[in-house]
Amino acid sequence: MPAQPDGAPVWADAMFPDLEAAKAFYSELFGWSYDPGAEEFGNYTQAKTADGKHVAALAPQMPGMEGVPAAWNLYLATSDIAATTERIRSAGGMPAMEPMRVGDFGTMVTAQDPSGCYFSVWQPDAHEGFEKVDEPGAFCWAEVNSRDAAKTDAFFTSVFPYEVKKVADEHVDFDVWELGGEPALGRMRMTDDFPEHVPSYVNVYFVVEDCDAALATVQRLGGRLHFGPMDSPFGRFAAVGDPQGAAFSIIDVTAAKGEMPQLS
Repeated sequence: MPAQPDGAPVWADAMFPDLEAAKAFYSELFGWSYDPGAEEFGNYTQAKTADGKHVAALAPQMPGMEGVPAAWNLYLATSDIAATTERIRSAGGMPAMEPMRVGDFGTMVTAQDPSGCYFSVWQPDAHEGFEKVDEPGAFCWAEVNSRDAAKTDAFFTSVFPYEVKKVADEHVDFDVWELGGEPALGRMRMTDDFPEHVPSYVNVYFVVEDCDAALATVQRLGGRLHFGPMDSPFGRFAAVGDPQGAAFSIIDVTAAKGEMPQLS
């Protein structure tokens, strides 16, 4: 993939109490195979599609994380991680760590926005991020689902150069954050439809060839349906959870229906 602008999604990973069970689940759902996990990096395991392109990673939870729910984590690009970390602090975010070098792959920071949403920042070196997007088994989109949309909006637009466009729909509070005139990320205000115990989080979308068939696989393997399936101008999608509780969405981008929403 070419170098991405600051704020663009560049990678996704998730930590699990049972790594082998997670690998089996996503292998059957997306057809992923895996590189050998590197012990020096905590058995961090990169997933790849049938053509050998790396599209995400799975890892075991680190010591001390017992009881922490499994979750997908999105990485946003930066060309200067020290400066980005300072902007995170000044905008009211909480870095969970100082910038950490990961071998010759790159440098990362994980942080929490003022609404409680965790995300990471990645300054790439050898590992530039997704090797494929927008195809079956690969990432295509992500949304920040926020309990406090005003805080989330103010924070992310202070840290990254997003241009905010609002979806003209009285039934949903949804913004599209653009970079260079192109959609980069979404932000949705969480309503009472979300259970009270669910905090702000990033909802990562992966492409599937058939949403309904993929949903049936999720449920057969012990996962859960949270929302949908639903037709949209972007494709037929469903929000789901894997058997260990990590939430994500699946979408068939070839099954788009309806008119694109107006942005203002």
